[in-house]
Amino acid sequence: MKKQMLLCALIILAFNCAEEKKETSMTPKYVEELHSNAKPNEAVIKHLDLDIVVDFENAIIDGTATYKIENNNASEIVLDTKFLNIISTEADGKPAAFKLGTFDKQLGQALRIPISEETKQIAIHYKTTNKTEALQWLSPQQTADKTHPFLFTQGQAILTRTWIPIQDSPQIRITYNAKVVVPKELMAVMSAENPKEKTADGVYNFKMKQPISPYLIALAVGDLEYKPVSNRTGVYAEKSMVDKAQAEFSDMEKMVVAAENLYGAYDWDQFDVIVLPPSFPFGGMENPRLTFATPTVIAGDKSLTSLIAHELAHSWSGNLVTNATWDDFWLNEGFTVYFEIRIMEALYGKDRANMIALIGRQDLEEEVEGFKDEPDMTKLKLDLSDKNPDDGMNSIAYDKGYLFLRTLEDTVGREKFDAFLKNYFKTNAFSTVTTEGFVEYLNSNLLEPNTITFNVDEWIYQPGIPDNQSIIVSNKFENAEKTLQSFLDTKSVDVSKTKDWTTQEWVHFIRNFPETITTDDLTRLDNAFNFTNSTNSHIAMVWYEQAINHDYHGNSVDQKIEDFLIRVGRRWYVSTLFKAFKKADKVDEALAIYKKSRPNYHSVTAYTIDELLGYDGK
Repeated sequence: MKKQMLLCALIILAFNCAEEKKETSMTPKYVEELHSNAKPNEAVIKHLDLDIVVDFENAIIDGTATYKIENNNASEIVLDTKFLNIISTEADGKPAAFKLGTFDKQLGQALRIPISEETKQIAIHYKTTNKTEALQWLSPQQTADKTHPFLFTQGQAILTRTWIPIQDSPQIRITYNAKVVVPKELMAVMSAENPKEKTADGVYNFKMKQPISPYLIALAVGDLEYKPVSNRTGVYAEKSMVDKAQAEFSDMEKMVVAAENLYGAYDWDQFDVIVLPPSFPFGGMENPRLTFATPTVIAGDKSLTSLIAHELAHSWSGNLVTNATWDDFWLNEGFTVYFEIRIMEALYGKDRANMIALIGRQDLEEEVEGFKDEPDMTKLKLDLSDKNPDDGMNSIAYDKGYLFLRTLEDTVGREKFDAFLKNYFKTNAFSTVTTEGFVEYLNSNLLEPNTITFNVDEWIYQPGIPDNQSIIVSNKFENAEKTLQSFLDTKSVDVSKTKDWTTQEWVHFIRNFPETITTDDLTRLDNAFNFTNSTNSHIAMVWYEQAINHDYHGNSVDQKIEDFLIRVGRRWYVSTLFKAFKKADKVDEALAIYKKSRPNYHSVTAYTIDELLGYDGK
């Protein structure tokens, strides 16, 4: 008996120790969240059943969001809403008298629903309104095929609350099911298990079994077709785009395999991409199982598909291990840029990977200069008090974050760094991480065991770029610079030297035009390479920027710039060109174009350009 008791005691002790070992600073905890009204430590949502009708005629979504919840003896549960019409609420199937808080232009309104300590479920019947920021309703004329209307959502950072009443904080993870009713000639897809064909009645049912943050809940509705790339990858697009998309993204399966070889199994079952109309405000959005992508990445030669590698990498950094708050956004994007470049190196070689990294390094230099009057915005760990978290979504998080990780890799060695990252993703899968938690994990699992001293605090908590940064070099970029200098010296163009150039080489070539370049020089280059009429959106964007900077008006470039800004809603491209207009003291010219283009932009892009140009709607 004593031996049995001793054995039981040892088993209990071992179990308790194991449980204690699991509890680290990385274990998900609900920290103070500046950008949500929710109080998840009191009552938190765990699963969503969404039942909605998509009404194109009235441009609204009407339905019910039902949540399974956990509560800690709470008397109410608080959700986030913004520009929603809340019709009624229930707690465990019984009517509950809700209250809406004071409206805040960033956060919207708190939705307070009374509950008891036994409450396990709440339901909200609601409708969207014409102010809903996450939704973009497109007329047939704004689509590729110009036959049927289109709808897509964009939830990052805090816009999901504008189309679903929800606890809209990245540290809250939920599973969801959805029933979505759309016009029968259209298809609905979500960040979930998706159909491959249209249903006869326009009713679609979705399931997301892995817990995700609210900003990753996404919906698109349009006249879509699906084409597989492999048994776990494929593309959705309108009919006129789907074959082009399938060909452009034909390396998707290779990318997934390369990613898995680096940092472990892909945990989301399916990796598909939907090509949206050109008003989509980002290059891509990493919605789980279904990346939303801009058509501007379809260049015909796969030269811009690093974006697909980037969104795939988010399946580990961002979707699997998520920033706990938007102040920690660099944990999503810095890691993802690092992972993206490693995927590109594995598939296409170090030269191409370094060119992509160097373009990012140039973007970072420009961003740091742009924040010279706000140096705190160049820290990796931000303080976004009283700011829209969208303000922190810039090159600092992406490219300074990448440079920090690349410098760490160079310091500790790739083999050790890869082992560290693979374990980081595995240990913290389906959880959220603060910057402070990551720093502790980094010290405990990489730096201290290898007796390495590294200026982590300077990189993360101080402005600017530390002196010990890794230096990225590219022989191809050096050759592009020599080719440019030769042209400037001789005024002659040898087209044969550039016939095999990649997009990255062209971008570097154009970006490096000196301030003294003349309009005659630009005319010669444009006549030789037809930059003004480029079908590659990245090359066109940097060329148009230089045309604005240097007052070049040849080959109808002014009309091309206007057409580009009206057609394309990708915020990076649009803001780059409007910034150039502003820098060149051509704000009136910019506003004239913007008044035409703004109706085609998603609210995310419009918000940025409104601020940039001081546009007040008049």
